[in-house]
Amino acid sequence: MVLAKTDIGKFREINQDFYYISEETDSPQLYILADGMGGYKGGEIASKLATESVKKYILNNFDKIIKEKEEILKLIKSSVEYANMVVYEKSKEVPDLEGMGTTLEVCLIYNNKAYIGHVGDSRIYRIRKNVIRKLTKDHSYVQQLVEDKKITREEAKSHPKKNMLTKALGCTAYVEPDIRARNFEKGDIFIICSDGLTNMVEESKIYELVTNDVNTAADKLINLANEAGGYDNITIIIIK
Repeated sequence: MVLAKTDIGKFREINQDFYYISEETDSPQLYILADGMGGYKGGEIASKLATESVKKYILNNFDKIIKEKEEILKLIKSSVEYANMVVYEKSKEVPDLEGMGTTLEVCLIYNNKAYIGHVGDSRIYRIRKNVIRKLTKDHSYVQQLVEDKKITREEAKSHPKKNMLTKALGCTAYVEPDIRARNFEKGDIFIICSDGLTNMVEESKIYELVTNDVNTAADKLINLANEAGGYDNITIIIIK
């Protein structure tokens, strides 16, 4: 079962988030989420371009590879690098789009494994046996401060520079995505979301609503994010 929803939030004029979800009968199952940034329409274009480039690259090449862990991870990495090149070249072609970029979450599910590609500060969580676990690490200035023990996780939540990314897709000629494979077991729930949700709603609340009633969770979480301020676009994909 897959549920996905996106919302413009309360302050933005356009929705710069973009996502793709496979049909339930597709193999492999592919889920992509991108949160764009850049003036004019840059962020909107970057997120859509990145999502469509990754989708095209993976679906065109999946049947050509050996279906083993390392090969699938290599495919994910190559797809993100390809998307980065497409967005970067577009930003160089059109003066108004200079400096545009996007976060990117790729989750390919095949043979009870989730293969993940990650750039930026959108997130992928997994809920298993009453525990929610973040499977991605934010590529952000504030995350770096936390790792360097300069601020606490609590201080990070309200830090004035928490939206500053240390890595994004399409901003430089080359990007190194985080890639990893995780088991996807019966009963597991994966959540892919943009920071419009996680900046507004606590992890514990995400866990509570998704485990209480997965069918209504996306709507309720978006409502909560908007009630808390809705400062950004909000997108959530839930896979069970």
